[in-house]
Amino acid sequence: MLAILLTAALAQTDLPAAKPVPRMQVLPLPDDQASVTCDGREIARYYFAKDLYRPFLYPIIGPSGRSLTRMGHPRDPNTHSHHNSVWVSHHDVNGVGFWNDAKTSEGRIVHQKVIRYEDTDAEALIEVQNAWIDGAGRGKTLLEEQRAIHFNPQDGGQWLLILDLVLSAPKQSVTLGKTNFGLVGVRMAKTIGVHDGGGTIRNSEGAINEKQVHEKAARWVDYSGPITPTARDGITLLDHPQNPNHPTVFHVRDDGWMGAALTFSAPRTIEPGQPLKLRYGLWIHAGVATSAAIDDEFAAFARIGDVPK
Repeated sequence: MLAILLTAALAQTDLPAAKPVPRMQVLPLPDDQASVTCDGREIARYYFAKDLYRPFLYPIIGPSGRSLTRMGHPRDPNTHSHHNSVWVSHHDVNGVGFWNDAKTSEGRIVHQKVIRYEDTDAEALIEVQNAWIDGAGRGKTLLEEQRAIHFNPQDGGQWLLILDLVLSAPKQSVTLGKTNFGLVGVRMAKTIGVHDGGGTIRNSEGAINEKQVHEKAARWVDYSGPITPTARDGITLLDHPQNPNHPTVFHVRDDGWMGAALTFSAPRTIEPGQPLKLRYGLWIHAGVATSAAIDDEFAAFARIGDVPK
């Protein structure tokens, strides 16, 4: 047997023109999905089928090897079915709701096309084009969206997710109404929630948990807690300094959800030819990171180029 194995090994030949296999890869899958891997291990998956209410990312795998997010509210899965792990949406776009999943919902964010996938050692990239469509019998496109999702690896299974959004009004002005529902939402795993798992919420201003953090402006909000019997992981939602409402108000709950509220204080109008450009980050990290460590991550995030081209 040993002789056979040695013969087989000697029979192999080299590939002198072989290129290095990138550490980060996007793997297109059936049913309009794309898996993102780091060193061959899936860390996230993007869902973008046209029959969805909106595209979303699930799972979000932390250093523990478990998803730090979930689909739906742990105690109210029906009326909170729109809590799709990590998603982009808004409650009021020219009076049309894009936030909920009810069959009477008026709007859908519909995938139009994949612009590109990129695989490198430094990052995986998914770039897509979406249309925010008024579904109340009219099928009118209210907003055109270009979305670039960057997946940047770090040491120890940690990684940074960057969402670059460009929202354009195709023909007439579009107003994002005053609300605390939108634009980015994160539904944490049940065990990380303050109520269900004994986790903790903190923000950049030193506030703790819903009572202090809810509807307060901050540079970042972190949600961390137990994800296995012995491991603690977390996600920090980062608001880029170049966003027009920075520091944003965050909508957070002890039941395990957090979101960046773009139009909490006032509505915002997008004029044709003047797109709204936004950048948000999600730092997927091990343990309950110290505020100093999160501040360092935020500083690095703030230095990453200009908000979308």
